[in-house]
Amino acid sequence: MIKLIAFDLDNVLIDGEVIDEMAKLTGVEEEISKITSQAMEGKIDFGTALKQRVSLLKGASVEDINKVMLEIPLMEGAKDSVKELKKRGYKIATITGSFDCIAQRMKDELDLDYVYSNTLQEEDGVLTGEVTGPLVDGSKKEILLELMKLEKISAEECAAVGDGANDVSMLEEAGLGIAFNAKPVLKEIADVIVEKKDLKELLEIFDEGSEKASKKAEEVPKESFTELLSKKKDLEKTLKELTTKRDKLNDEAKVFRQERDELNSQIRGNLDNALKFRDERDQINQEVKKYKKLRDEAHQAYKKMEWTSGRREAVQIEDEIKRLEKTIETRVLDIRKENELVKKVTDLRKKLQGMQEDEESRSEALKHKEVSEGYHAKVVELSDQAQETHEKMLEYFRNIDEIRSQADATHQKFIETRENANKVHEEVKATFGKIRKANKGMDRVKAKERNAEDEIVRKKNSEEKEKAEEIYRKFLEGKKVSTEELLLLQKHNIV
Repeated sequence: MIKLIAFDLDNVLIDGEVIDEMAKLTGVEEEISKITSQAMEGKIDFGTALKQRVSLLKGASVEDINKVMLEIPLMEGAKDSVKELKKRGYKIATITGSFDCIAQRMKDELDLDYVYSNTLQEEDGVLTGEVTGPLVDGSKKEILLELMKLEKISAEECAAVGDGANDVSMLEEAGLGIAFNAKPVLKEIADVIVEKKDLKELLEIFDEGSEKASKKAEEVPKESFTELLSKKKDLEKTLKELTTKRDKLNDEAKVFRQERDELNSQIRGNLDNALKFRDERDQINQEVKKYKKLRDEAHQAYKKMEWTSGRREAVQIEDEIKRLEKTIETRVLDIRKENELVKKVTDLRKKLQGMQEDEESRSEALKHKEVSEGYHAKVVELSDQAQETHEKMLEYFRNIDEIRSQADATHQKFIETRENANKVHEEVKATFGKIRKANKGMDRVKAKERNAEDEIVRKKNSEEKEKAEEIYRKFLEGKKVSTEELLLLQKHNIV
């Protein structure tokens, strides 16, 4: 039968994390909350996490902290539940790694029978950043064992309620372990899981006469100790196989991840080269654009100078001569008309022969032409370079597409392998749970055997005592006592 219930404090009896509330006073909420979360999930040792967090509170006002402690709300149903449980005859304790400034308030408000907590050190009204107490380096299991000795009860007569990794030892020791709104690490080892954030849910477990709780806590497995031991060994063998399989999958996933990362590194390298050639191409194209402009400007200057040097008029005369000669050749003309056209052509030829170009203008025009042709050659050369650079850029982009396809395939293998490893890990955790239950079953079988042995001893002692008292009465009446009978009287402190 359950006689004592040990509660965690933060997020169980109160709705909040005490040290996180304190952190708001010194502006270190984020740092402390991160450490708290890691500790509750079992990622770092609770004692180390506690010292790290308390050190961040150094300099906080004790007066301000005490005010904050008064504002932290009780968990839903805490007051009614504890009151009812005490009415039903249970002893109620809180075993917390939190601090006496809040634990004492809970003792007074909830009328708790026992309170175990730590103490924040202070000097001149401010915190020193240090903490002392039984749960700085000690475990909740050790405190629960002390309580069991104090109350003269067994583990089967204790229940423990918690929510985080630092409650594991307490729940494993107690005959009945309850995970209340708990982290996965605690749910794995709990006998009962309560998801709803309302402590009144516990009243259904610890009902009148504690029949449900006693049944759960004192339930002895049907298997014998030998059967449970054999089952445990089989489970340990399965655990080893699953662990090996999980580790192998994790190693494979690690290889796939490394291959993927190497491929992604190659992608980045190819991309860097592609972008380098793209920038180089764009710079060359800017040069092409510049030389095209210079070429066109030189060509326009050449055309302009060519016409202003007299060449334009000469071309016009040549065109007129050609037109007249064609007319003479193709048309039937009278002799007078034909002579007129022939004379006109002769005059035009004389005029053409008599024309002299402006050599200076002509020379300058040719210079513009040469410059224009030079710029054009540069345009062609740079355009070829730009095209070559563009092809190199495209080659790297094609490499990227090919490598990305490989990286995606490798990433998919990594995801699938990791998921398989996670599935096996879940089996590992489930097997761990079964082993813990087998251990608990073995402990209960041993406890039952010890209780049976104790009952035999108690019965034997009772019979011996009755016999000793009868011998003592006869001794008082004057009957002689044998050495064996005298030893029996001494054993039971009758003489």
